[in-house]
Amino acid sequence: MCGREWVVEAHGCDPLALTDIEKLRRLFGAVTADLDLRVIEEPAWHQFPEPGGITGLCLLAESHLACHTFPEFGALCLNLFCCRPRQEWDFGTYLKREFGAGRVQVRCLERPYRT
Repeated sequence: MCGREWVVEAHGCDPLALTDIEKLRRLFGAVTADLDLRVIEEPAWHQFPEPGGITGLCLLAESHLACHTFPEFGALCLNLFCCRPRQEWDFGTYLKREFGAGRVQVRCLERPYRT
């Protein structure tokens, strides 16, 4: 048995999109719905002063979904950890369409519980 963790980095994003909490709420909603993840509590959000980057965290029965945006660099970083394997999710298409990302790197790690 092992978990699966996605480390996602999107670059060349629209800086204004990276300051929009509603866009990030929709991203979290799409990921959790499509992967059938169980949200324990509504996500917590914090928006920093100018340039207005955002940190978000969603506690899941399966573990967590977190994001950090850096409008000054046009970057969005996501981390999703699931205690059991899940299907792949098309982070690249979504982030390019919704955040204007020019490049998206997705690393998927298997997290074994036994050695």
